[in-house]
Formats: sequence, C-alpha cells, structure tokens
Amino acid sequence: MFLKLKMVFVCILIPVLSLFAQDKPELHVGGALRFNYNLSSWKGGQQKRGGDLGYDVFRINAKAKYKGVRLNAEYRLYSEGFGGGMLKQGWIGYDFSSKNNLQIGLTQVPFGITQYNSHNWFFGLNYYVGLEDDHDMGLKYTHVDDNWEYALAFFKNAEELKFGSNSDVSDSRYSYDVSSSIDGKYRNKEVNQLNLKLVRKITGEHIKHRFGVSAEYGGLYNLDTEETGDHYALAAHYEMTAGAFNLKLQATKYGYNAENPVAQGNDIIAMTAYGYPYLVASEAATYTIGAAYSVPVKMGPISSLQFYNDFGMMNKSIDGFEDTYMNVTGVLVTAGNVYTYIDFAQGKDQPWLGSEWTNALSTGTVDAKWENRFNINIGYYF
Repeated sequence: MFLKLKMVFVCILIPVLSLFAQDKPELHVGGALRFNYNLSSWKGGQQKRGGDLGYDVFRINAKAKYKGVRLNAEYRLYSEGFGGGMLKQGWIGYDFSSKNNLQIGLTQVPFGITQYNSHNWFFGLNYYVGLEDDHDMGLKYTHVDDNWEYALAFFKNAEELKFGSNSDVSDSRYSYDVSSSIDGKYRNKEVNQLNLKLVRKITGEHIKHRFGVSAEYGGLYNLDTEETGDHYALAAHYEMTAGAFNLKLQATKYGYNAENPVAQGNDIIAMTAYGYPYLVASEAATYTIGAAYSVPVKMGPISSLQFYNDFGMMNKSIDGFEDTYMNVTGVLVTAGNVYTYIDFAQGKDQPWLGSEWTNALSTGTVDAKWENRFNINIGYYF
C-alpha cells in the first residue's frame, strides 16, 4: 500500500516540479520599424502628389520566462497624429502546464478568430468596432490541446490611463474601445466584461478545421448619468487550412444598451483608437470572409508571396442607418526579416477608407460610393 501511494505521489510531483526546473531566466527582446505609402481616391492633393510615404510605427517587444511565470509586452510608438506612444499588450502569465495558462494585465480578448480574423495590413471590419485583436485589462485562462481550445476571461475595463472619477477614455490606444465623442457626448466606459470562447479542432492528413463560438457580455458605465447599461457580442467562426490555402469565416452580432442622457438617445456610441474617436451604430451584425494562398518563391531575398482577399459587411440594425462595406485585395511579400503588405483597399462608409470619418460607422452617408486606397506597408522585424 505504501509503495502504491509513493508511486502516485511521484506521478503527481514530477509534472509540478518540471514547471520549476528552469534555473535560468529567459529574456527575448525584439521589435519592428515600419513605413507606409498610400494613395487615396478621396484626397485630391495627395492624388496630385502621387501619394505620400511616411513613418508608420516603431515597436519594442519583450518576452521573459522563469519558473513557469511569463511576461509578454509590446509598446508601440506612432506619430503624434496617430496617438503617439501606446501599450498594445502587456501581461504577466503563469503556465500551470503545457496546456493551461493564466494571464493578467492588458491581454487579447478571446473573441472570434484570433490572433487575426484577416490577412491584410488593414485587418478586417470587426477591428474597427472593437471585435478583432482587441486588448483589455483583466484575467484570462486558456486551455489548448490537440482537439479543443477554450478561454474564459474577466476584464475589469479597457486600458485606463487617467484613473479619474469622471475621466473620459484616452484616445491613445491600439484597439478600438467604447469612449466619448469629440464634442463630449456618448460618454461611456466598458466595465466588468466576461468572455467565453470555445474551439473544436479537427485535423486530417492534409486539412485542418477550427469550428468556434464566442460570447461577450459586460457593463457600460455612463459618465454623465452615472448609470450602468450593458453590451454583448456573439460570434460563430470557422477557419480552414489546407496546405498553402487558408480560409476564415465569421458571423458576429453585437449590441450596446447605454444609459445615455435622454437627449442623446441610444442609437449611437462613440469608440476611439489612434488618437481620434468616431461614432458607431449601437447594434449591428457583421459578416466577414477572407481567403489566402501562399506561394514559395526564389527571387533574390524574397522567399514567399501570400495572396489574399478579405471582405466584410456591417448590417446596421438601426432604421435609416446605411450599411458599411470593406474589401482588401493584396499580397504579403516575405524577404528575410522584411515583410511588405501591398494592398488595394476599398470601402463604403468605412472611416479609414473614405472622406466621412465621424459618422461612417453610425448613420453613414446616403448614396455613398466606394472609395479606394492603394497602400504599401514595409517593415523590418527583429
């Protein structure tokens, strides 16, 4: 009996001790420097100049690990006109095992296809309403094995930089969050948010499938009325990889029930990132589809070309609001540590792809036309 108990004790102890077997800390520091060229159909002066080439971002990444405890941080420095310096992510984590991890800090929200629900430099339409590559402050538990992935998270709030009793959300942030408008209306903050994501993985000899569902629910605190509304988002998503081909599909439904002052109504919320807020419909459904195909090549330093197309539609539930569309066709060129996105982006009532900024994602524009942007983003990653 004693021998059996001893064997059980050893079987339990060995995996636990293995987490603490790392005697030396690990630290990896990297980053990137990126430049951007764009030529936009709605900018007459830029058309006459033949487009503009300028600085995009310089970033530093730091990853550390010691005795099962991990650090992952990324700080980005944009130009002042795009929000300046900001922390994209920054969390401390603990590996319970090779399959289970806990993170605390500014960590990616487990919603939809992650890390990205797109292939291009612009991301997908969900990014612009805070539902792709979003990062918030809280706790996240993840489990990953051969057949299943799931994540459960609690986020106290989005990035908080001011800590005042009645402070608006800062506009200097990487991912879009609920905020206040530039004229001091729709002053809301995300609070006490729960997220659940479940993915079933099926792997064949030549093809991989990922079927998933995601759910999000949280509070929405209004700084003027000092009352708390709520918000939700639901998504069904599918990703398939077959050799060099990748396909991403996602259908998403979201709603914001803010406790705004009566005169402001509840059809619109404000969101912000990169230094400037805009208005968004408080209820909508989005549909996205993206496909990519990678081709290995030998052209000097160029080793790979990934061709892709990402399409998104935002069907707004508010009567009289015009729907939003976005499509990006392009190629990612890989040459050693240099990655170049060459994109032809088109938008209809999309704030980053047209002349209408403030209301494109809310009321929209009657009879809006498609606008075009040719964009090249080149970056050296180290």
